[in-house]
Amino acid sequence: MPSDTSVPFTPPPHSYRALLRNREFAGLYAGFTLTAAASTLSGFALGTLVDHQTRSPFLTAVSMYGATFATVFGALTLMSVADGNRPRRTLVLLQCVSLLGVAAQAIPGLPLAVRFGLLLVLGFFQSLGTGTRMGLLAEVVPAPTYALARSLMNITSGGMAILGYAVGAVLLRYLSPREVFVVAAGLTALALGVVAATVREHSIRLTRRPGLRQTWTTNTALFSHPGQRALLLNLWVPNGLIVGCEALFISYAPDDAGTLLAAGSAGMLLGDLTVGRLLSADQRRRYAFALRLLLAVPYLLFAADPSTLVMAAAVFLASAGFAATLPLQEQLLALTPDPVRGQVQGVESAGRMTWQGIGAAIAGGLAQHLAPGTAITAVAALSVVITVFSRPFVVRARPVRPETIDA
Repeated sequence: MPSDTSVPFTPPPHSYRALLRNREFAGLYAGFTLTAAASTLSGFALGTLVDHQTRSPFLTAVSMYGATFATVFGALTLMSVADGNRPRRTLVLLQCVSLLGVAAQAIPGLPLAVRFGLLLVLGFFQSLGTGTRMGLLAEVVPAPTYALARSLMNITSGGMAILGYAVGAVLLRYLSPREVFVVAAGLTALALGVVAATVREHSIRLTRRPGLRQTWTTNTALFSHPGQRALLLNLWVPNGLIVGCEALFISYAPDDAGTLLAAGSAGMLLGDLTVGRLLSADQRRRYAFALRLLLAVPYLLFAADPSTLVMAAAVFLASAGFAATLPLQEQLLALTPDPVRGQVQGVESAGRMTWQGIGAAIAGGLAQHLAPGTAITAVAALSVVITVFSRPFVVRARPVRPETIDA
């Protein structure tokens, strides 16, 4: 009888399965997944709580994305800690702060002013945690697989949002928002344990002491380059405005908000899977502009007050355009010297999150004076205009010499 000479299956080096065989990446990924799920649950619970108490589209939108306002302060003050020489310890400490903040939202009878204050504190530390995590990511995976790793995290973010909104809607039928906050705190605690058990310290770090001066030195050099400014503009503003559209779903269609939010998350998942896994780097750059347009154009249909099915399809299609961040992030990383990768990626993420809060505030403010559907259409049109007029600056963005950013 012939012997079995088959060779065990080995995943290709540029595959999600191969990435997950890296213990450190698997730990970062699992921690990120649990944190994203907790954030979705707590955001949905808080938005529902504020909507029931105030019936204000503006306050509801801000409550769901208000933490993003404070991320800019992290980017402007202490983001250089993302490139400190003890990144694991920094990330664990920041996860502890996040756990305390989510757990505090579960305190019975907490005034809304205190809840919004907690959002700002969490947003500040969340920006530092993101910078630290992205700096570690660039060190624990090979450079050619960085876009694939970001793609997997983005897909997971979309997947956790789908599950989070769906599970959140179900939980809120049987539990109070306070009890949903307790569930979110449990997920955050689990994420803390995973990160602490799997991530190790890395030594490719700054020799200078992180702090306000180092943060400002690197940020000044970053924003002095026109190509990098153009990339940051396109990573921040169009995305943030479309998130503002999403922040009006509860006010626009209270009974269908969960469906629309889940459709958006599903579209984001599909877009990131397609662009990150199936397209080459050249193809990602080639289709980046079309994806940025796709992000906003379907929302113009809201001017016609479409049916729920048409709304969900438009949101699903538009959210695939969020995958445009992948080629822009690749381009930005190529312009970034190794010693400041964490801070630059942290600034990019903080700015993107801050613009999500700004977008929610803009859309919510318009909805105070216009119908929510009209506000959604206006904000989407503004996103299209910015994307079109900034395109030449993105095309002209070129790599810079390492010495142009003071590490």
